[in-house]
Amino acid sequence: MHTPSDSGGFMTSSTTVSQPGVRVRIQQFGTKLSNMVMPVIGAFIAWGFITALFIENGPFPNETIAALVGPTITYLLPVLIGFMGGYNVYNIRGGVVGAMATMGVIVGSEVPMFIGAMIMGPLTAWGMKKLDHLWGDSIPSGFEMLVNNFSAGIFSGAMAIIGLLAIGPVVAAFSSVMAAGVQFLVDNSLLPLTSILIEPAKILFLNNAINHGIITPLGTEQALVDGKSVLFMLEANPGPGLGILLAWMLFGRKESTARTSAPGAALIHFFGGIHEIYFPYVLMQPLLVVACIAGGMTGVFLNVLLGVGLRAPAAPGSIIAVLIQTPDKIPALIAVFGAAAVALIVAAPIVRATRSDALGEATAKMEDLKGKESAVAGVLTGTAAQSTKPIERIVFACDAGMGSSAMGASVLRKLVQNSGHSEVEVTNKAISELTDTYDVVVVHQDLADRASPLVPSATIVTVDNFMNSPRYGEVVEMVNRSNAQDEDTSGLTEPAPSSEIREEADTISALAKLVSEDLTVLHGSATDQHDAIEQV
Repeated sequence: MHTPSDSGGFMTSSTTVSQPGVRVRIQQFGTKLSNMVMPVIGAFIAWGFITALFIENGPFPNETIAALVGPTITYLLPVLIGFMGGYNVYNIRGGVVGAMATMGVIVGSEVPMFIGAMIMGPLTAWGMKKLDHLWGDSIPSGFEMLVNNFSAGIFSGAMAIIGLLAIGPVVAAFSSVMAAGVQFLVDNSLLPLTSILIEPAKILFLNNAINHGIITPLGTEQALVDGKSVLFMLEANPGPGLGILLAWMLFGRKESTARTSAPGAALIHFFGGIHEIYFPYVLMQPLLVVACIAGGMTGVFLNVLLGVGLRAPAAPGSIIAVLIQTPDKIPALIAVFGAAAVALIVAAPIVRATRSDALGEATAKMEDLKGKESAVAGVLTGTAAQSTKPIERIVFACDAGMGSSAMGASVLRKLVQNSGHSEVEVTNKAISELTDTYDVVVVHQDLADRASPLVPSATIVTVDNFMNSPRYGEVVEMVNRSNAQDEDTSGLTEPAPSSEIREEADTISALAKLVSEDLTVLHGSATDQHDAIEQV
């Protein structure tokens, strides 16, 4: 498999796939957790609203409505998570047996059993799937429904008993240890140190494992007791990302892609809650992770100091979702903007000292002067590719299939339709839901290793910036070429001679050299462009 270039680009999947590394395995684990929790976030939010409004200390106390609070968090939410965990493994059948088995760990514990549900749901569904395969071909004709129903009932019932007697108490003890650890950090004013782990994990797309595996279960338990939890703000605070994007807006090199795209990215990040959009701005200068950590620690410190907490998870991590879920709106804003200010201050000198890739700048400048995209720009930046078949289906894939992939698919869909290719379907999916039925797969370069084995016959387009429209423009050009060849091969314009391509390549290379740092002349004596060229 070809490795995507640093600047984002194209690669064609291959059947030869290396074993995933630790980072990829953690991403996959986090995605599995996310796929169990994110589809039922609406139920968490509903529980948060009911708790905030109708409990005894709420603004509209109502004993009848408040009776929903306990059963919802104790039974409904864990069962929904268990169902989704089973569904992701073995469809509806897996969801049903997973939900039943989850009841065992719920009854076997006195705390909300979210972690237990994340174990019992997929584990029971996996066992059911293996059993069905074991005797699937030996069931007498006409007895399929009888065997399927009774096998599901017996097996899920047995797993519920195992959950009640064995797994539930173990998970409850584990949850108690984690809760004690969090309380220790809070009591000793050490909670801000969690940003040292959380902020880099977010940049590497490892946040789902932390957020849905630890923060959401513990935060929900805390909110059940106190009515709110500061833990929900550890990962959801949009302040650090806003500070990073503001640094690029104010101190990035003029006319650079990072600086010009940062305002739009900031709006999407802060109000839309899609945090992934600022990750590429950190990845292009890894030192900026220090700014993320500093901003994150500041936000946590202010949240603890001011007593800020959320009633339920803020998903997505938008300032709008945060303000809706917190009763402490002014303190929450202080914490968010405080985190952004510190991240901006730390990031400013790093961004100011960062120089963009000279070849990338030269290519973009050449295409701007030319008035259209270069046919060889992809070759020079390691992004050239061409589909060998007509393109009918394009999918934009991200970790959870909801945030950045939806945004990217919307952009691509408009570009493809505007180019006259209404026959091309553009959708978005979670990486875990990809199947080998797509012609082109667009994915962030850090997630390409996970996508490739799932789509061996597709052309994979890797991007390092969700706002980087030239990447999307190259996809449209590929659609134009591939589909035009299929529709009317005889009417195509002859490809440019190799000498013309070489000449254009030489032009780009020359421009790259002119803007490279080593050949930049400061305080020169040239007064016009000809003297400047001679002086260089």
